[in-house]
Amino acid sequence: MKPTRTTRPTRTTRIRGTLVAAAVAVALPATLAAAPTPAPSPSTSPSASPSTSPSTSPSASPGVTAPFGPGCASVPDTAEEPVAAAAARTPELSALVAAVRKAGLTDSLNSATRLTVFAPTDKAFAKLPKAELTRLLNDKALLAKVLTYHVVDGRRIFPDQLPNGTFRTREGGDLTTSGSGSAFTVNGTANILCGNIKVANGTLYVIDTVLMPNP
Repeated sequence: MKPTRTTRPTRTTRIRGTLVAAAVAVALPATLAAAPTPAPSPSTSPSASPSTSPSTSPSASPGVTAPFGPGCASVPDTAEEPVAAAAARTPELSALVAAVRKAGLTDSLNSATRLTVFAPTDKAFAKLPKAELTRLLNDKALLAKVLTYHVVDGRRIFPDQLPNGTFRTREGGDLTTSGSGSAFTVNGTANILCGNIKVANGTLYVIDTVLMPNP
């Protein structure tokens, strides 16, 4: 009878060991504790730091095309479309698309071989004083001047060029970029909401302010 009683502590020990293992699992990071097996998957590995993700790193190599920034949650895949067509697929750029059409710039933007466009959102246009916006939309030459100030011809601008960048625009004036991490501004006033969006003939940066060239 005594030998059979000795097997009960052994089972208890095993149960206690299981409970200890479970307690250790609870102490792990939440992403690992939620995994169905003890072995962490590549997507939750501690070595995969968010700071190295191409979508948030401003120093991404030119070959990286992932968008970055706080406004990139619903960016459509536009890699196969020219810039004006890509903007037309982005809901928050409807005012810009209408302005580009009104200025007669749609074909020239779509047919460009390589360019970067800093694209103001609908809210950016809404921030303009009503009288100024009305004057802008009713003056085709002025509208074209303002819109082409947002276009850099002949090059794709990559995130690692943004911290201290100066770029000549199609309008003829220069615009500047500055910042770090995933937070960048254009001309010190416009915030980049979503950047490094690849389109068929260049790159798109969505900004929250309409840029105004020098008179």
